[in-house]
Amino acid sequence: MYAELKNVFDTMTAPGQMFELGEAEVAGQTLKAWKNTPNSLRDVWALSAGHAEKDYLVYQDERWTYADAHQQVARIANWLTANGVGQHDRVAIAMRNYPEWMLSYWAVTSIGAVVVGMNAWWVPEEMKYGLSDSAPKAMICDRERLERFTEIRDEFPDLLVAAVRVDDIPGWVRPWSEVMATEAVLPEAAIDADDDACIFYTSGTTGFPKGAQLTHRGCCNNLMSLMFINMAQAAAAAAARGEEGANPLEGGAPPVAAIVATPLFHVTANNCLAQTVTIAGGKLVHMYKWDAGEALRIIEEEKITTFTGVPVMSREIISHPDFEHRDTSSLVALGGGGAAVQPDLVEKIDKAGKGARPSQGYGMTEVCGIISASAGDYFVDKPNSAGIVMPNYEVKIIDPEGNTLPLGEAGEVCVRGAQVIKGYLNRPEATAETIVEGWLHTGDIGYLDENNFIYLVDRAKDMVLRGGENVYCSEVETALYKHDGVAECAVFAVPDERLGEEVGAAIFPAQDTSLDAAEIREFSKTLLAKFKIPRYIWVLDEPLPRNASGKFVKKELQEALLVADAG
Repeated sequence: MYAELKNVFDTMTAPGQMFELGEAEVAGQTLKAWKNTPNSLRDVWALSAGHAEKDYLVYQDERWTYADAHQQVARIANWLTANGVGQHDRVAIAMRNYPEWMLSYWAVTSIGAVVVGMNAWWVPEEMKYGLSDSAPKAMICDRERLERFTEIRDEFPDLLVAAVRVDDIPGWVRPWSEVMATEAVLPEAAIDADDDACIFYTSGTTGFPKGAQLTHRGCCNNLMSLMFINMAQAAAAAAARGEEGANPLEGGAPPVAAIVATPLFHVTANNCLAQTVTIAGGKLVHMYKWDAGEALRIIEEEKITTFTGVPVMSREIISHPDFEHRDTSSLVALGGGGAAVQPDLVEKIDKAGKGARPSQGYGMTEVCGIISASAGDYFVDKPNSAGIVMPNYEVKIIDPEGNTLPLGEAGEVCVRGAQVIKGYLNRPEATAETIVEGWLHTGDIGYLDENNFIYLVDRAKDMVLRGGENVYCSEVETALYKHDGVAECAVFAVPDERLGEEVGAAIFPAQDTSLDAAEIREFSKTLLAKFKIPRYIWVLDEPLPRNASGKFVKKELQEALLVADAG
């Protein structure tokens, strides 16, 4: 099976093939890249115009064809240009997963402007930080984000704001009807591959989110990686079984249809799902919020072929009471990204008996999407693996001194290639620390096997991975320390069956102070998005344990504190 996979990789990446490997000169570095990658996301969007009358976006009872979408994207782009948004200017998108998110994304990137993906969970204080850091010229938002922005609007008097799906808006907000009344002409733009395409925020170890600068080159290379791996693993598995594998780009496969279940301000939904479906002429079905029963209805009625969300979503689909009664026969792949798919879930998906095969991708914002992926027979055979490394990367495993380790030995995973981000906005020190001579230090601890599959065993970063959302412990600690009654606090991961991990906090109160968990949570609401607020809080009557250097020993707390005793 692995001989066939190597053969397919070699054949598909050979000179003259669609997935031929080449090199790109990026910021003085010669990096591996797909030779036939589109130059920009504008080019990717232009390629989708040929799908014309196919369904593209679906939301409840609303439906857009590709032709509809191209017309509206042109209107948004023209409106932005007419209102002074030029190439390299930034445009914030702050909304839940409405179809207008994707329409705005394509419009902004097609004129060479830069999307700032605002985390829809952010409270006003976090929103203020993101806007101050990225300094956008315009913002497109929905009702909930508009209400939050109104609280901080005095800080951004010159920001052009357009609102979607809002009926009663203040005079300083431009209605979506005005945008849609603009002539449907896409302005011209000459985009360099290494121009910023978007800025996605990833929580930082300094207590503030970092704006990762994703380039057009990085995003387009990621798109090629996903197309490649989907075709390569299917073809290799078919060859191993003595079958002919269908090429999804040459017909013979069912029309691609997917549910947008995770936030579009993350690479999992945007770069890895939405862009891949778009280039294939597929259909994206948006949900107002996650609900497994509703997802099953959509799978049946819209003939969904692939579902990618955080692993808990796939688990909830196959364990839902309606799973046996809904027609899910259209599903080809059921899996996850943004967090590891647990081995038991791999087996449960594969044995569900309805044709869907398990799949997962391992990656991060800092590579515009994926590093490795695994699906079908390969995932079932190696359920503990994060998948095979994409061939457009160099990869090495290093020890704490920076020495490269042999196969099978665990160390920090480092990758190098055209998908790696330009850096962190306004953070030269963080950029220099994370990207060294083109090598991205992922902060993940793992090892490689003889087939170039990655196995992850730990994380070097102090982080909680809650249902696909990164929660950096230092960020939460920074917020908790703003409470006058907190003398010491340590934030760490607590295992959770549904979300993988939950946020836990151990607190030692200031002298003569009485604290309880409810008070801490209420205090945190104005400083942290809801998903970052600790679910488990222990108020201790002794100082937190420290090591010889004075640092809190979180591992000791994790082992000693019982969930049953938390507030």
